[in-house]
Amino acid sequence: MDSFEINKILGALLGTCILVLVTSFAAHAIFTPKPLEKPGFEIAVKEDASHGGGAKEAAAPSEPIEKLLQTASVEKGAGAAKKCGACHTFEKGGPNRVGPNLYGVVNEPKGAGRGGFNFSAAMKGKGGTWTFDDLNKFISNPKGFVPGTAMGFAGIQKDSERADVIAYLATLADKPVPLPTAAK
Repeated sequence: MDSFEINKILGALLGTCILVLVTSFAAHAIFTPKPLEKPGFEIAVKEDASHGGGAKEAAAPSEPIEKLLQTASVEKGAGAAKKCGACHTFEKGGPNRVGPNLYGVVNEPKGAGRGGFNFSAAMKGKGGTWTFDDLNKFISNPKGFVPGTAMGFAGIQKDSERADVIAYLATLADKPVPLPTAAK
């Protein structure tokens, strides 16, 4: 191989490298990536006023629970509670699932008991007992009533259906809690 052949080969390699370099600069000039303001992806979700991230408390249901319970049906509540059966059990001594067993939940402490169920820190920190009014607010909007709860259920929006479920839950106890009477 003479020097002329070596020069042609080296020239071709150098030309190829320069072409790749120029192409790279041109590509960066045309397709400049913008740095993210914050890491991650934004998922556009239609915001609902009752599920807003800044909600401190659940929106007050339209009717007081005491009034709604006067016309509530335990039978309808048992039927409506079947949608809760994917995560909860209702029989005495029943197992915990994704959510705790709900037998005897009325007037029980929030975030405690329930057969060793591991409640979220938000539920443990809520304090108090499950009154009829608190159950009404929680079932209406779980994440609004207990921000940070692990419960992924969106809630039952219909007042009468919520009252039916609460009336059903009130019967699930060794000594059922009497339903409150409506204030006149």
